Amino acid sequence: MRRIVAIALLVVALPALLAFGLGTNTGIGGGYEVRAIFDNASFITPGEDVKVAGVKVGKVKSLDVTEDKKAAIVLDITDAGFAPFHADGHCSIRPQSLIGERYVECTPGTGRTPELSKIPDGQKGSGQHLLAVEHTSSPVDIDLVSNIMRLPYRQRLALIINEFGAGLAGNGQALNTTILRANPALQQTDKVLKILANENRTLANLAADSDAVIAPLAAKRQRVSHFIVAANQTAQATAERSADIQRTFQKLPTFLNQLRPTLVDLKAVSQQSTPVLADLNTAAPDLNRFTRELGPFSNAGIPALTSLGRAAVIGRPALVRSLPLTRDLATFAKNAGPVGKNLVDLTTSLDKTGGIERIMDYLFFQMTAVNGFDGVSHYLRAGLITNLCSAYATGPISGCNANYTSPKPVTGAGVTANGKADQVLKRTEQALSADQAPGPKAGTGTRNSTDPFAALQSLTDPRIAKQRNQSQHNASGAGRTTSPAYGRQTAQDQALNYLLGSGR
Repeated sequence: MRRIVAIALLVVALPALLAFGLGTNTGIGGGYEVRAIFDNASFITPGEDVKVAGVKVGKVKSLDVTEDKKAAIVLDITDAGFAPFHADGHCSIRPQSLIGERYVECTPGTGRTPELSKIPDGQKGSGQHLLAVEHTSSPVDIDLVSNIMRLPYRQRLALIINEFGAGLAGNGQALNTTILRANPALQQTDKVLKILANENRTLANLAADSDAVIAPLAAKRQRVSHFIVAANQTAQATAERSADIQRTFQKLPTFLNQLRPTLVDLKAVSQQSTPVLADLNTAAPDLNRFTRELGPFSNAGIPALTSLGRAAVIGRPALVRSLPLTRDLATFAKNAGPVGKNLVDLTTSLDKTGGIERIMDYLFFQMTAVNGFDGVSHYLRAGLITNLCSAYATGPISGCNANYTSPKPVTGAGVTANGKADQVLKRTEQALSADQAPGPKAGTGTRNSTDPFAALQSLTDPRIAKQRNQSQHNASGAGRTTSPAYGRQTAQDQALNYLLGSGR
């Protein structure tokens, strides 16, 4: 039941909606209306098309006759993209088919002229935009022109021209206006002739200059024809990529915005590179000479490169066989890196602290201390030093230094050109004076019971004691014969004799 009611309502409502829609379309229209005045609007009917450049933009709404017996056609422009019409617009009636249908072809005009004015209220066609008869044309059909050549129209035309010739002679301007308005081609031709008349000097120069231009083109007509063919092919290829070209132009503004910072940086680079280019310009002659001489040098180097290539062919097996050794050397170099670093740190520390010099001092003093020899064996020269620096301490003591540092220079009479040797000799003399000085005279006292020489003499046989006494005698210098070449020996000479032997 419900389905039947719904179908009945649809059947009743659909015609009503169609009638309402069609009725609204037959009203005043929803577009831009132009009231165009024509001299003749024959065969045009309401509902015909209105076109702009071949595109339908509206239709003929209605027809009317003005007070001066002109045809008034109301054009309803429904496409808002072609409105409004301007004062330099133009409309003409053209045939649409062979059966006599017509349509209105219009040119809306340009924005350089004002928009068509509206017809004031109270007048016929109020609210519509008026296009004057001067901006319209009604072309004469070809069949009407052909009828003049047929009888009796040909005779009638002759009678009209003969009878009304006197009247037309006084209205030449009106006749000219009528002819121009009847045939738009003549009107446009008159405009063209007027433009050419204003540009006669330019045309004269163009005619004179065209000979100079056309003559070389005529001599190379084949190239010109090839250019036209190539231009045609280029245009076809461009048309095929029109979408890509359009997208390129769409992306061009964004590209230019992103290019601006790059151009700023390029400007800074160019400004900074100007001195470099100036120097390069100064050096250009030398570079040119170098380039010219590079050619002979390259030619002279060809034999060497050829020989090098032969040597490379011969030496390639040796290089291939040396790859294992190279890998081993690389592994050794990699593993020797930490050792080399430690060795560098060690040598740097020894160089800064004087460690090598201290080692040499130790060897020198050690050899000097143990080179003494008596009747038993070698003996060590030692002396007990008792001061603040000889006691064991866990913290630093002022005036005591146990680091490897350069000794301070010794001043005084004992310093010679070899200061370190003089210091050693001086310390040796002090040890001799304290350890091996001669005993006191008879009757003044006895020798120290802790004298090592006396203890050794009491514990050994007479032969060894004699040799020891002789060594002591030689060490004191009492039994040494003075060399006439050097004169009397000094304390330093006696110390060297003690350390190195008597020299006998």
